[in-house]
Amino acid sequence: MNKDFILALEEIAKEKNISTDILLEAIEAALVSAYKRNYNTTESNVLVNIDKDKGNVKVYIQKEAVETVENPLTQIQIEEAQKISKKYQLGDIINIEDTPANFGRIAAQTAKQIVMQRIREAERTLIFSEFSDKEGTVINGNVQRIEKKNIFLDVDKTEVLLPANEQTPGESYQFHQIIKVFVTGVKQSTKGPLITVSRTRPGLVKKLFEEEIPEIKDGIVEIKSISREAGSRTKMAVWSNDENVDPIGACIGTRGTRIQTIIDELNGEKIDIVKYSEDPAEFIKAALSPAEVVSLDVNVEAKEAYVIVPFSQLSLAIGKEGQNARLAARLTGYKIDIKSDQQ
Repeated sequence: MNKDFILALEEIAKEKNISTDILLEAIEAALVSAYKRNYNTTESNVLVNIDKDKGNVKVYIQKEAVETVENPLTQIQIEEAQKISKKYQLGDIINIEDTPANFGRIAAQTAKQIVMQRIREAERTLIFSEFSDKEGTVINGNVQRIEKKNIFLDVDKTEVLLPANEQTPGESYQFHQIIKVFVTGVKQSTKGPLITVSRTRPGLVKKLFEEEIPEIKDGIVEIKSISREAGSRTKMAVWSNDENVDPIGACIGTRGTRIQTIIDELNGEKIDIVKYSEDPAEFIKAALSPAEVVSLDVNVEAKEAYVIVPFSQLSLAIGKEGQNARLAARLTGYKIDIKSDQQ
């Protein structure tokens, strides 16, 4: 290790945004362990110092100046200490150099390992910090590989996981396909940050609308609630803070151009947009669209609603396999019991 090593270390530290002092401290601590391992000592009084200007490495044994030496590994007689320097007094800790002849080779190998380790740790910390800020947002991922139905995506040279249970039923993914995903979790693991994403969460739909619809982005139109069965159908309740802006029209766009972009991203998933209301009865009627409601009785405390629809629209209100009623219930937060007028 020499001055060139220090210069290289400073360059690496700058590039990876790591403190040079932190790297040097880590290398010194590792060299203490290497010295103990190679020279069969377990004493805690070993000190390694790296000259920050020249890169020279020196090993010191720290000993206390005493009158009578009881442990020669940790103590030195005061007279011997004063031969080194007359300034030493009883109780002083003295650094006695004990650098082995071949320690430079050990130091160089150890330093390389520590620097690489700290760089990996710093990169992992940076990735974790960066993606922690992205949790709950939508990002673009490039399909890189598929293992046991799990999809691994590349996002800015970072691998993220789209688990099988977070994939939209019926969707297929091709290598190098760019897809939008919703960041669901960022955790530290032994192998580095584990970033998981989803294609099924209602949050994906919400964020896609926020990106595509200026009125939502500006806060004029609010998304009040979303219920979703990924790959099949979504219901979304919206509200306008400006009486001159139609919240449903703003989301659909002229001739459906705005909503079609989102439907295309979701591979044809149907999206029903309904107007939110503070009145539970009005909200439930809207949520059951496209079915018409003849009458409705709401129990606010029990969060239950009893709905009557025309016999001809009973199947429409309930939906295929109960989907329309189920999504309406999730959207409003009410248990909905639907009967026909004939029943």
